[in-house]
Amino acid sequence: MNRTTLSLIAGVTALAAVTGFAALDTPTASGSGTAKTAARLPVEQTRLLCPEPSTSEIADTTYTSFTPVSNGTNSSGKAELKAADAQSADGSGPSPNPSPNPSSSAGSGKSGKSGKSGKTAKSKNQSQSSAPTVTPKEPGTPVTGNGSGADTPALIGTATGRFAPGWTVQETTAVAAGTGRGLLGTNCTAPDTEFWFPGASTAASRTDYVHLTNPDDSAAVVDIELYGKDGNLKSTVGEGITIQPHSSDPVLLSTLTDAQEADLTVHVSVRSGRVAAAVQALDDKLGGDWLAASTDPAASLVLPGIPKDATDVRLVAFVPGDGDADLKMRLASPSGEITPAGNETLHVKAGMTTAVDLGDVTRGEAGSLVLTPGDTSVPVVAALRVVRGKGDKQESAFIPATAPVGTRASVADNSAKGTTLALTAPVGTATVKVTASAGSEGGTAVTKEYTIKGGTTQSVDAPVPSGLKGTYALTVEPVSGGPVYGARTLQTTLEGLQAFTVQTLPDDRGTVAVPEADQDLSVLLKK
Repeated sequence: MNRTTLSLIAGVTALAAVTGFAALDTPTASGSGTAKTAARLPVEQTRLLCPEPSTSEIADTTYTSFTPVSNGTNSSGKAELKAADAQSADGSGPSPNPSPNPSSSAGSGKSGKSGKSGKTAKSKNQSQSSAPTVTPKEPGTPVTGNGSGADTPALIGTATGRFAPGWTVQETTAVAAGTGRGLLGTNCTAPDTEFWFPGASTAASRTDYVHLTNPDDSAAVVDIELYGKDGNLKSTVGEGITIQPHSSDPVLLSTLTDAQEADLTVHVSVRSGRVAAAVQALDDKLGGDWLAASTDPAASLVLPGIPKDATDVRLVAFVPGDGDADLKMRLASPSGEITPAGNETLHVKAGMTTAVDLGDVTRGEAGSLVLTPGDTSVPVVAALRVVRGKGDKQESAFIPATAPVGTRASVADNSAKGTTLALTAPVGTATVKVTASAGSEGGTAVTKEYTIKGGTTQSVDAPVPSGLKGTYALTVEPVSGGPVYGARTLQTTLEGLQAFTVQTLPDDRGTVAVPEADQDLSVLLKK
């Protein structure tokens, strides 16, 4: 009994330190001893998964890997990214099945439809030859790698030791022409078991894929549910999708339903194993970008970083539970909170996707949308589709509801021009420290502090390393005050198009809470 108890405590503590995804609370032991406050320690291993970037032959993709400098880490460790379908080439995992059973492949379901929309699976050699090489040498300095064309594979990454705490990888793809042209960006994400994507679509003008990547040695089984304006689009096609070990599959949403829905909420749930998931939304007229998952369902949500020159902003919201939600809508502007004219509140029916067009809600000033509950608190998920430009020069990006910065947030692939940082303090005034890392090819880190007044959004030109060469990373750390939410916008010009992409800044999960041992464990040994 006593050995089992101690083994359980040790095992859970070790698991938390490795994954970095759990915070542990230890009950006070009976007897004279009392539990100490949990200490925050650097994580020892991090997994990140990058989806297959593009089906376009003219796509150019840049991967940027960065680990901020953290105290308390050991001197060893490494970070590496490998092609998903080539993980077993060096014996690191089982060989993926090059021709999975049609009844179990992603997107096939019982109807035999292919989630890859006619794309052929790449061979192991193709994946290896087109995979970029990204191997960081030391924390604090970003490293880049490049891929081009439609053969760039999904990547599976692992960081250990001093490279694990706060490790972030940015995938940025430029597509100059064709469906989904523009700048597509996403933070590579950790595997999980549930994801919500409000803002997807099966409209005739859209080609949306949900990319599922399995980093583990055993197959993952995934269900995909779609919810439109009238509720669940019932179908068995999205049930029991098998994602082979160390592989990635893009599932075309239009193969899961015959309905053409302008606004969809995609729910990805994992029956066994774990995956990373992201939605690639490609529009015939509005370009394309990645739709990251909304933060966990909550009664209050913040969607930060709407660009000041947004010409159209569309909010998509969904209630996963049984009760309807009535939400108050506020825009946190540089001067304070304002109520969007004609959109003071939003009623969201349970199980139904609700969308509202907010137009040019920012009116020339950067802002963040803040959703709070009315009379009752009902958890919701939400995302914004943001459009810039006019006519045939329109480009779009997505801003999902996000968690606050927390202890620290990190984002990579910033340049001296074309990077904007938006910081929001919805509750009370807050001070944050923003550090621009050394450049990938040279330069010295620079740190600045910003004070964000409560109820406002401040759009700032991000600090730039002195003597910058290449690209750099940004870290945001709260110093004092209330919670802070953030987003980073990248923009560039592609064939005369002002292309852009937005990434939110949740906590980088560089540390985990680990309880200290009781001063006297004899009370456990005697039980």
